[in-house]
Amino acid sequence: MTKAEIVELVYDKLGSFSKKECAGLVDLTLEIVKETLEAGETVKISGFGNFVVRKKRDRVGRNPQNGEEILIRARRVLTFKPSQVLKHALNGEE
Repeated sequence: MTKAEIVELVYDKLGSFSKKECAGLVDLTLEIVKETLEAGETVKISGFGNFVVRKKRDRVGRNPQNGEEILIRARRVLTFKPSQVLKHALNGEE
């Protein structure tokens, strides 16, 4: 699903807003989520799941072509943990 498809669904559901306003709402929502994650905070959406930024340390990896050791730099990664509600919905459970 693309952002344009999300905007279209929001437009269909809300009806009282124009497509441009719906696109603004979607953009604003995603911007708020992005800024929150950039700040290192967790985004918790009830009934959906949690987006968490984790810090990974430097580590040694291997080049798969020649087996040479390389340093993989420390970085932050985004993880998502679905809620039980979402897990049950995906598996057709009530």
